[in-house]
Amino acid sequence: MKRHSAAVFVLHCGDNVVAGYYALSNTAVPLKGFPEETAKKLPRYPLVPATLLGRLAVDESQRGKGLGELLLMDALRRAWEQTSHIGSVAVVVDAKNTTAKQFYESYGFIALSDDRLRLFLPMDTIPNLLK
Repeated sequence: MKRHSAAVFVLHCGDNVVAGYYALSNTAVPLKGFPEETAKKLPRYPLVPATLLGRLAVDESQRGKGLGELLLMDALRRAWEQTSHIGSVAVVVDAKNTTAKQFYESYGFIALSDDRLRLFLPMDTIPNLLK
Protein backbone atom coordinates (compact mmCIF):
# COMPACT_ATOMS: atom_id res chain seq x y z
CA MET A 1 0.00 0.00 0.00
CA LYS A 2 2.92 2.37 0.65
CA ARG A 3 3.81 2.23 -3.03
CA HIS A 4 0.18 2.69 -4.12
CA SER A 5 0.24 -0.53 -6.14
CA ALA A 6 -2.85 -1.94 -4.43
CA ALA A 7 -5.54 -0.96 -1.97
CA VAL A 8 -6.10 -3.59 0.72
CA PHE A 9 -9.41 -4.05 2.53
CA VAL A 10 -9.60 -6.07 5.74
CA LEU A 11 -12.56 -7.70 7.48
CA HIS A 12 -11.96 -8.16 11.17
CA CYS A 13 -14.05 -9.91 13.77
CA GLY A 14 -13.24 -8.03 16.93
CA ASP A 15 -10.05 -7.95 18.98
CA ASN A 16 -8.12 -7.09 15.79
CA VAL A 17 -8.52 -10.65 14.48
CA VAL A 18 -8.39 -10.66 10.67
CA ALA A 19 -11.26 -12.74 9.28
CA GLY A 20 -10.43 -12.05 5.63
CA TYR A 21 -9.09 -9.53 3.17
CA TYR A 22 -8.67 -8.62 -0.48
CA ALA A 23 -6.75 -6.15 -2.61
CA LEU A 24 -7.77 -4.05 -5.62
CA SER A 25 -5.50 -2.53 -8.23
CA ASN A 26 -5.54 -1.45 -11.84
CA THR A 27 -4.47 -3.79 -14.59
CA ALA A 28 -4.64 -4.14 -18.34
CA VAL A 29 -5.68 -7.26 -20.24
CA PRO A 30 -4.71 -8.03 -23.83
CA LEU A 31 -7.77 -7.71 -26.03
CA LYS A 32 -6.94 -11.07 -27.59
CA GLY A 33 -7.18 -12.68 -24.13
CA PHE A 34 -10.94 -12.14 -23.95
CA PRO A 35 -13.35 -14.60 -25.55
CA GLU A 36 -14.26 -13.45 -29.07
CA GLU A 37 -17.87 -12.61 -28.13
CA THR A 38 -16.67 -10.27 -25.38
CA ALA A 39 -13.77 -8.82 -27.36
CA LYS A 40 -16.17 -7.66 -30.10
CA LYS A 41 -17.81 -5.31 -27.59
CA LEU A 42 -14.56 -3.80 -26.30
CA PRO A 43 -12.43 -0.91 -27.58
CA ARG A 44 -9.94 -1.95 -30.26
CA TYR A 45 -6.83 -1.31 -28.19
CA PRO A 46 -4.10 -3.93 -27.67
CA LEU A 47 -4.67 -3.64 -23.91
CA VAL A 48 -7.98 -2.82 -22.23
CA PRO A 49 -8.29 -1.44 -18.68
CA ALA A 50 -9.58 -3.67 -15.90
CA THR A 51 -9.61 -3.92 -12.13
CA LEU A 52 -7.53 -6.68 -10.55
CA LEU A 53 -9.02 -8.38 -7.51
CA GLY A 54 -6.05 -9.88 -5.74
CA ARG A 55 -5.48 -12.03 -2.73
CA LEU A 56 -9.08 -12.51 -1.62
CA ALA A 57 -8.78 -14.82 1.37
CA VAL A 58 -10.73 -15.90 4.42
CA ASP A 59 -9.01 -17.18 7.55
CA GLU A 60 -9.40 -20.95 7.94
CA SER A 61 -11.16 -20.49 11.29
CA GLN A 62 -13.79 -18.30 9.60
CA ARG A 63 -14.57 -20.49 6.57
CA GLY A 64 -18.13 -21.62 5.93
CA LYS A 65 -19.66 -18.40 7.30
CA GLY A 66 -20.25 -16.67 3.95
CA LEU A 67 -17.38 -14.24 4.42
CA GLY A 68 -15.90 -15.04 1.01
CA GLU A 69 -19.11 -13.88 -0.64
CA LEU A 70 -19.25 -10.82 1.61
CA LEU A 71 -15.68 -9.85 0.67
CA LEU A 72 -16.29 -10.53 -3.03
CA MET A 73 -19.45 -8.39 -3.11
CA ASP A 74 -17.64 -5.59 -1.30
CA ALA A 75 -14.80 -5.75 -3.84
CA LEU A 76 -17.20 -5.76 -6.79
CA ARG A 77 -19.13 -2.81 -5.34
CA ARG A 78 -15.93 -0.81 -4.93
CA ALA A 79 -14.76 -1.72 -8.45
CA TRP A 80 -18.12 -0.73 -9.94
CA GLU A 81 -18.23 2.58 -8.07
CA GLN A 82 -14.77 3.53 -9.35
CA THR A 83 -15.78 3.17 -13.01
CA SER A 84 -17.24 6.66 -12.92
CA HIS A 85 -13.72 7.94 -12.16
CA ILE A 86 -11.38 5.39 -13.76
CA GLY A 87 -12.15 3.27 -16.82
CA SER A 88 -12.40 -0.48 -16.29
CA VAL A 89 -14.20 -3.00 -18.49
CA ALA A 90 -14.01 -5.95 -16.10
CA VAL A 91 -12.86 -7.31 -12.79
CA VAL A 92 -10.04 -9.82 -13.25
CA VAL A 93 -8.97 -12.46 -10.75
CA ASP A 94 -6.24 -15.08 -10.71
CA ALA A 95 -7.79 -18.07 -8.96
CA LYS A 96 -5.39 -19.91 -6.68
CA ASN A 97 -6.69 -23.34 -7.68
CA THR A 98 -9.69 -25.09 -9.22
CA THR A 99 -11.73 -24.77 -6.01
CA ALA A 100 -11.24 -21.00 -6.04
CA LYS A 101 -12.01 -20.97 -9.77
CA GLN A 102 -15.33 -22.69 -9.12
CA PHE A 103 -16.12 -20.13 -6.40
CA TYR A 104 -15.63 -17.25 -8.83
CA GLU A 105 -17.47 -19.03 -11.66
CA SER A 106 -20.51 -19.41 -9.38
CA TYR A 107 -20.75 -15.59 -9.47
CA GLY A 108 -20.47 -15.39 -13.26
CA PHE A 109 -16.72 -15.03 -13.75
CA ILE A 110 -15.54 -16.32 -17.14
CA ALA A 111 -12.15 -17.80 -18.03
CA LEU A 112 -9.82 -15.62 -20.06
CA SER A 113 -8.46 -17.52 -23.03
CA ASP A 114 -4.80 -17.08 -22.13
CA ASP A 115 -4.86 -18.80 -18.71
CA ARG A 116 -7.27 -21.36 -17.30
CA LEU A 117 -7.13 -19.89 -13.77
CA ARG A 118 -7.40 -16.23 -14.85
CA LEU A 119 -11.03 -15.16 -14.89
CA PHE A 120 -12.96 -11.98 -15.56
CA LEU A 121 -16.36 -10.56 -14.78
CA PRO A 122 -17.67 -7.92 -17.20
CA MET A 123 -18.21 -4.65 -15.34
CA ASP A 124 -21.72 -4.28 -16.77
CA THR A 125 -22.85 -7.48 -14.99
CA ILE A 126 -21.89 -6.27 -11.53
CA PRO A 127 -24.98 -4.12 -10.75
CA ASN A 128 -27.19 -7.22 -11.11
CA LEU A 129 -25.03 -9.15 -8.64
CA LEU A 130 -25.21 -6.35 -6.10
CA LYS A 131 -29.02 -6.28 -6.00
